[in-house]
Amino acid sequence: MLPAVRNAAVLAVIAITALLCTGCAAIPDRHVHPVYHNPFPQLHRIAILPFFNQSKEPTVDGDELAIAYYNELQNIPGFEVMPVGVSRRFLQASKLQPRTSADFQELARLMHVDAIIVGSVTEYSPYYPPRIGLSVDWYAANPGFHPIPAGYGLPWGTAEEEFIPSALVREAEFALAREQLKTQTPKFDDPALRAAPASGSDGKIAAKQAPSAESAIRQASATTSTDTAVADGHEPTPPWPDPRGFIPLGPTENPPDLRPQYDPIITHTRIYHGQDSEFTQRLEHYYETRDDARFGGWQTYLQRPSDFIRFCCYLHVTETLAARGGAGESRVAWRWPISR
Repeated sequence: MLPAVRNAAVLAVIAITALLCTGCAAIPDRHVHPVYHNPFPQLHRIAILPFFNQSKEPTVDGDELAIAYYNELQNIPGFEVMPVGVSRRFLQASKLQPRTSADFQELARLMHVDAIIVGSVTEYSPYYPPRIGLSVDWYAANPGFHPIPAGYGLPWGTAEEEFIPSALVREAEFALAREQLKTQTPKFDDPALRAAPASGSDGKIAAKQAPSAESAIRQASATTSTDTAVADGHEPTPPWPDPRGFIPLGPTENPPDLRPQYDPIITHTRIYHGQDSEFTQRLEHYYETRDDARFGGWQTYLQRPSDFIRFCCYLHVTETLAARGGAGESRVAWRWPISR
């Protein structure tokens, strides 16, 4: 063997031996960072009001909750969020005491924002294991913006559809079923219907209150024909929500007519428990993707109420956006721990 070749082989053996001796210390950790963005081009400027306290815990600070939510939403590219202090001063200067959806829409227009966020703390306990319930509604300044259900904007009908998390698929199917059932639910507006049904002498409901067999057959036939038409790909009945509504429409030559509505365009309600295994796994990942110089690891987030609230707001914001097409392709980072 030539000296040069022999020396190269010796150096290679030394390098491999050194690598094996150091073990995993020479291999960096792989961290996957989830990436989120604003999926609503029409909702850019956002205002957040101090949260309402609907829990039994009197120490809940509505301003603290709103500021934590503000920080997490402002970190999402595509949003310009009004500071909570400015929103509070706008509310005080407006002399409004908003109670209805129309009031919040008017307040959003006065603030010159696209939407206003109204949140409530439905449950809270700072003691281990901590828990918190958050209910958040988005009200658009434009009453022509209609509710955005979970599942809207996801890649339905494409090759990426198989990568949609099953939890989001179930949530989208439930949202669609809820809207479809609204068209099948009998109206309950007549006060006379609220009275007890008439009874015969034997205590049974009078025959006129019960549907006849013939009407039941007609109703079943109509339902079957409608379901068949949808299954065969025909256009559904006008009031029946079309599943294709989850896919945003393309541009049109003329804007649609204004059909005002006064419900929140986005609603998301969750309760987070500090002892839940899925919650702690996400908290551990959240901690690992941040350069937190404090000692104690992710477990200390469950002992510090401010950190626990901040993380829950992060979960709530990202869940709201991910369910409506706001999750992008994850970013991979390689890092060497400081201990190595």
